[in-house]
Amino acid sequence: MGAPSQIRVVGAGLPRTGTQSLRVALEQLIGGRCCHMSVIAGHPFDLGPQWARAFAGDPTVYAHLLDGFSAAVDWPASAFWRELSQAHPDALVLLSVRDSARTWFESCDATFLPYARMSLASDWTMGCDLARLLERFTGTADWDDPAVLSAAYERHNDAVRRSTPTHRLLEWRAEDGWAPLCRALGVAAPQTPFPWTNRRGDWK
Repeated sequence: MGAPSQIRVVGAGLPRTGTQSLRVALEQLIGGRCCHMSVIAGHPFDLGPQWARAFAGDPTVYAHLLDGFSAAVDWPASAFWRELSQAHPDALVLLSVRDSARTWFESCDATFLPYARMSLASDWTMGCDLARLLERFTGTADWDDPAVLSAAYERHNDAVRRSTPTHRLLEWRAEDGWAPLCRALGVAAPQTPFPWTNRRGDWK
């Protein structure tokens, strides 16, 4: 393999924290591709052999896990934010958050959690990577509980805040739009509106 990609942003934010909008925004600001669950072939149930190596804890995979990309947000990348930020020490660590664990859970429950529940069926054959991410995130196979997921949300965000040097960390909320991203990346703010997409109502 050649040299790792030059990663400008490692997203540490969880799904349903504006990550799809951030993907579009970062691609516009950086001029390179941004890794998001939606761009991975086989998502959300089968994320492929490279991510399987990450799940297995292979330490050699992280330097090249984002090859072909300039940034990453959303799962699966944010599930491995610590390893990826260490592999790309010059990258901004972007923690996107919701107003509360409750609003975050409600958004997840209305969008992707039903798909993860489907994959728990005994006759399921399409892959279990989404459920595997939830188990890794919560630390338990009994992840399908609002209290368990909400506590994991708080724990995850606190770990990112505690573990990331201040000069590398940007905490971002949906209402923040372009400005903090542009300041952190040292680029001019676009004149176009922030690209909001993948709202809860878009899920059918």
